[in-house]
Amino acid sequence: MSATVLDIITTAALLYAVAAGLLIVFGVMKIINFAHGAFLTVGGYAALAVTHWGLNPWFSLPAAFVAGCACGMLIERVVMRPLYSRPLDAILATWGLGIILGQLITLAFGREVQFVRSPLAGTMNFLGTAYSEYRLSVVLAAAVLAGALGLALNGTRLGLNTRAVIMNENLARALGIDSARVRFGTFSLGAGLASLAGALITPLSSVDLNMGVPWLVNAFMLVLVSGVSLISLGIACLVLGGAQVLVSTYLNPILGGLTIVVLAALLLRLRPKGFSRD
Repeated sequence: MSATVLDIITTAALLYAVAAGLLIVFGVMKIINFAHGAFLTVGGYAALAVTHWGLNPWFSLPAAFVAGCACGMLIERVVMRPLYSRPLDAILATWGLGIILGQLITLAFGREVQFVRSPLAGTMNFLGTAYSEYRLSVVLAAAVLAGALGLALNGTRLGLNTRAVIMNENLARALGIDSARVRFGTFSLGAGLASLAGALITPLSSVDLNMGVPWLVNAFMLVLVSGVSLISLGIACLVLGGAQVLVSTYLNPILGGLTIVVLAALLLRLRPKGFSRD
């Protein structure tokens, strides 16, 4: 198996981890959470705090998830809940929240670019190719995340209520489902997943205030072509993420950075439902 194929798989795994929280929030609340990039940044700086404290780097994952969930709970209760009936205002509010979170992070950590310790720093021979152990571990993390989300949505009462709200919120309320509680849990979980993804990304790059911006743009396009399906999201990440890797490797890295946006726009033009079968 060539390094390029492994790059495609690991890039798809990273994209899936980044976009999953955004997809869930979009499915339930019907808004694009533009604070998603800021939550990614919160996760990156949670990982940085773990490094500064000298703890095991693996602790950055639960620390980031808890920090993201806590931010999400506060923001949903104080800011988002009064805006559910005004979706445009809600979208603008998430954009403003992203700016505010960035400024708060600046006060706490400064503006300089910083780095975190990687839990796995070596390479391993995988099917004849020497490849980064950490990038391979990200594939496992994304698979666990996909399995956990699938189990939660299909095997728990809250998950079933969430699916009901996604399919028809008015009918769900008529059946006695507390949609406000579902929204609260969904937004908090989406924020936690975004921060968890931020912690996963940081060992592969630097930690800075704008680290979430390029990931937000790609995640936004992936969610649009996926509808509200986690399976469709996985397909989109593999196909479009794979195209990004190929363009970056064989043509130009700058063009590679535009690949997901351009292909997603073309796909939506030709097939408005994207990869979704619904």
